[in-house]
Amino acid sequence: MNQTDRRFGHTELSPELQRSLRRAMRLQWITIGYLAVTVSLIALVMGSSQAMKAAWIEDMLSFVPPIAFLVAVTVVNRRPTLQRPFGNHRAVGVGHLVAAVALLVMGSYLIIDSAMGLIQGEHPPIGTFHLFGQTVWQGWFMIALMLLLIPVPVFLGRLKMQVATELHNKVLYADADMLKADWRTSLGTAIGVAGLGLGWWWFDAAAAIFIGLSIVKDGVSNVRTAITDLADARARTITGEDPHPLVEKAEAYARSVDWVEDAGARVRDEGHVFHTEIFVVPHEGAAQSPARLRELAEGIVDLDWKLEDVVVALVEELPAEVHGGVERDKQSEGGRASR
Repeated sequence: MNQTDRRFGHTELSPELQRSLRRAMRLQWITIGYLAVTVSLIALVMGSSQAMKAAWIEDMLSFVPPIAFLVAVTVVNRRPTLQRPFGNHRAVGVGHLVAAVALLVMGSYLIIDSAMGLIQGEHPPIGTFHLFGQTVWQGWFMIALMLLLIPVPVFLGRLKMQVATELHNKVLYADADMLKADWRTSLGTAIGVAGLGLGWWWFDAAAAIFIGLSIVKDGVSNVRTAITDLADARARTITGEDPHPLVEKAEAYARSVDWVEDAGARVRDEGHVFHTEIFVVPHEGAAQSPARLRELAEGIVDLDWKLEDVVVALVEELPAEVHGGVERDKQSEGGRASR
């Protein structure tokens, strides 16, 4: 087994996580292959339909998350250096932000482009095919193709969601979340084309706007999460909704040590793993030594593979910025906290 398959930075992955990582990489390569087929098929039949054009652009954008994941997994395995003392875990966050911005920009473009067509009253023509001596409306091919494309993204999304949670990878999670919702794009496109067939010319542009809004929604939520992580917010669960339980778990472990009176953690999400600073208030008169601090740090690392980079600092009282810290209203001119 090669090095890139078995670690994130310093973290040696367990056999279960190694399998999850390999499975995630396989799923991303399968996704890329699937998308290559779908964008080719949609390009063959889309004609002048705005809804089909929107679906095609969305599938093109869907290449970004799996490619970002595969690149990030390779980069984060590089060991920390003097120039990059925290390692390269931020590559996951950068990949997440790139994918999110691409969604936001292209979704906005689709909404504007389709809205202009709606305002100008464009009637997109849909041609015909000659098949086995019969003239067949091209819209039937469009509708059939979009309906056939509904199950696969949903299936892939569910598989990726499980692996993303195991690996704590937000790029993979965002990709899975978008794939799970991709059935709405396919169904909306089919309905838009069907509306054209019934003579409702505005249905096509309306479906394209619906697809654009769905893309923008994904883009906005993912940009917000990516920027929050890159801005060193407190580590949260993979959905971004709640503080990560490992923060309190690390604090509880530190408080359980016999020479520790109180402890608080400052934890940021580096991508797959967390950078953790544990601030410790020792019992009065308790002897401290580098060996004791190292033992505490190693104990916290052993709690979970995501707690890779742990620093222990002795303090007289917990800083306000950590969980359980002393609140401060302002800083005095001399830099001392006023309470």
